[in-house]
Amino acid sequence: MPSVSPAPVVLVTGAAKRLGREIALALAAGGWRVAVHYRSSEQDALKTVADCARLAGVAAHFCCDLEDEAAVHSLLPQVISHFGQIDAVVNNASVFEHDSAASFSFAALEKHMRSNTGAAILLAQALHAHVLARQATGADTGQTGRFAVVNLLDQKLWNQNPDFFSYTLSKAALEAANTMLAMALAPQLRVVGVAPGLTLTSHLLSEEKFKALHTLSPLGRSSNAADVAATVKFALENTSITGTTLLVDGGQHLMKFERDFSLM
Repeated sequence: MPSVSPAPVVLVTGAAKRLGREIALALAAGGWRVAVHYRSSEQDALKTVADCARLAGVAAHFCCDLEDEAAVHSLLPQVISHFGQIDAVVNNASVFEHDSAASFSFAALEKHMRSNTGAAILLAQALHAHVLARQATGADTGQTGRFAVVNLLDQKLWNQNPDFFSYTLSKAALEAANTMLAMALAPQLRVVGVAPGLTLTSHLLSEEKFKALHTLSPLGRSSNAADVAATVKFALENTSITGTTLLVDGGQHLMKFERDFSLM
């Protein structure tokens, strides 16, 4: 009888809670074995792992500070050691701290660039090296395009305002890296961006304010977590998409907002 290929493995950064958790659960429901990355939310990560395992049969959690370059370099080897392989990375985790043109500092920029941009690039680099090694040993003879990196971006990049200055710069750099990585890492890897609109509320918005802002789009609603998770899954599994970004925002990028949603 022909051997059955093991289910693919995906690392989802920041998967302990909020949008990362929803992405992890959607991928597990689709048959992916999920490596749940977290930084400090261990109990939330364990819950996500348990829920993913119920859906896919297996999952695991991995702690890493994405601002620490040495720690980032060690993350994929840990995942590979546990699962025996890795097939995709979803760069979801982000630092999101407020600054402005007036309060901007090198320290704020470096913090955002390390976590939001540099870590995502290093993980793509490591996945590419892993795929090359698999191909060199003949361990992988599958369809071209099935290995992928998905970078979570932000509709702010297409609808800029001056708030969250360093965060926006870090996501703009990641969007540029999205294009360059798609060129540099082909044909082994595809690289796709997914840019949500206002998706989840936070401590910066009341529930009432969030609901009002969520309707500010041409479609009358922005993205929800299920929309974004489904798009990430689509990007991972459609083997012909690379070097582009899918905006999932109800069209919010077509409207002009003078301030960030959290400050409106």
